[in-house]
Amino acid sequence: MATITHADLRAVVERFMLCQRRRDPAALAELYALDGTAESPMYGTLVGRDAIEEAYASFFTSFPDATAEVDSMVIEPPHLAIFSTFTATHVNEFFGLPGTGRRIDFRGARWLQMEGDLIKHERRIYDFTGILVQVGVLRAKPAKP
Repeated sequence: MATITHADLRAVVERFMLCQRRRDPAALAELYALDGTAESPMYGTLVGRDAIEEAYASFFTSFPDATAEVDSMVIEPPHLAIFSTFTATHVNEFFGLPGTGRRIDFRGARWLQMEGDLIKHERRIYDFTGILVQVGVLRAKPAKP
């Protein structure tokens, strides 16, 4: 197997973001190795393309206008870190809560271990509790100065 380069990994990010903009769960899942895993605060540990596709489909159903913008990335083959800002509107059921029309905004990081040009392992890092507060699943008191 050829060594993966910075340019190869930058191309992976471009394909990933194109699939994200299209909100295409099947195309996103194809970016992972057949036995790839994704650790997600929202969906737990996902193993295999089917589970990963299902999680993306669920998210895009709940938030059909979801967008992600890459803020920065760090490439160190065979690893890649992507830092992004996400925005979306809660339109359909999300963890038992019917759509509220509320906007969510959050920043997240993805740490990817690549196997060739496929994602072998992904760790997603973001404030899931903050998302639940934004859509109204949880209530939080504002911090006192």
